[in-house]
Amino acid sequence: MEFLNSPKWIDVENWPISWEIGGTSWFPFLESIHVIAAAFVVGSILMVDLRLLGIAAVKYSISTLSKELVPWTWGAFVIATITGLGMFITRAASHVVNPAFQWKMVLLALAGANMAYFHFRVYKNIAQWDNAAPTPIQLKIVGSLSLFLWSGVMLAGRWVGHII
Repeated sequence: MEFLNSPKWIDVENWPISWEIGGTSWFPFLESIHVIAAAFVVGSILMVDLRLLGIAAVKYSISTLSKELVPWTWGAFVIATITGLGMFITRAASHVVNPAFQWKMVLLALAGANMAYFHFRVYKNIAQWDNAAPTPIQLKIVGSLSLFLWSGVMLAGRWVGHII
């Protein structure tokens, strides 16, 4: 709790760049780019998740779909992170104690862990299920969990600005 209530967060808000972003049209610009980038992140992940569930893009191998979409996901994630940090620094002290922001960060970490589990553990056995018509239950669980977690990230993100 001491970390969340640290006066260091006020120091962050008082950086010159924080004032520049918060006091000009930079904030709505960053917010707009953040929303677009987040939509790209979730949209590209959604396609892979729906394939893991066997609902969409079933004519494509999971490896092909993943290889095509993951670079887009990472590029959009980098942009979303940079713009998110830009918005965060303008109200750092209030964001760190905002329950919606805290939930967003927890869900984001869990979504990242789920993605790492998929790419570094499950994906090792891709030859066994890459083109499987009914996808194995493990893939359906990973895809379902991903959809749930990323939906939570987006919902919590929308609430951040509304809980003060």
